[in-house]
Amino acid sequence: MNQETLDKLNILNEKTSGKYKALLYDCDGTLADNMLAHKLSYKEAAAKYGINLDTDIIDELAGWPTRLVADEISRRYNVMLPDTFSKEKTAVFFEKYIDTTEPIAYVTEHLKANAGNVHIGVVSGGTRTTVQRTLSVLGLTDYIEVLVCAGETPNGKPFPDPFLAAAEKLGVAPKDCIVFEDGDPGVAAAEAAGMDWVRIDKI
Repeated sequence: MNQETLDKLNILNEKTSGKYKALLYDCDGTLADNMLAHKLSYKEAAAKYGINLDTDIIDELAGWPTRLVADEISRRYNVMLPDTFSKEKTAVFFEKYIDTTEPIAYVTEHLKANAGNVHIGVVSGGTRTTVQRTLSVLGLTDYIEVLVCAGETPNGKPFPDPFLAAAEKLGVAPKDCIVFEDGDPGVAAAEAAGMDWVRIDKI
């Protein structure tokens, strides 16, 4: 680990040490350094429908389920994407990018260091298949007690449902959870759930 990674890990440790019973991590852009890969996958999938996608929309909607991102792309570009778009985007991501996913080391090391001492959950706007594969590539599967993914709660981020579901499954009160995120929708969801949060990309 380089010095910058160590410094950021120390900051995370200072923010969380002894204060919480559960740590809830987003996956893409928080544990996994894969947002560029997701953007390129969206861009390639959208190009099939004549859309030259400005991938800043992916940052803006970070944490949204792919289906809802597709709906928003349709609205903004006035092109009706088919129901199969989510699967097409996911296929590009699996085929070209997922197996080379790298960790965001100060976050993954923080997770591993705390596993066994507090409860660990991952709460993602990605599909369960994609998130499970990503966590496997990162070597994190065995550390995670609870996984909540797209479509598994009535509402996704920025609503509190996914984080509240994870807390309930872990048997931990929301006030005793802290959320690690890289996007505004995830932070909004954490706040709505009554949980503390850290924007890992702002450290």
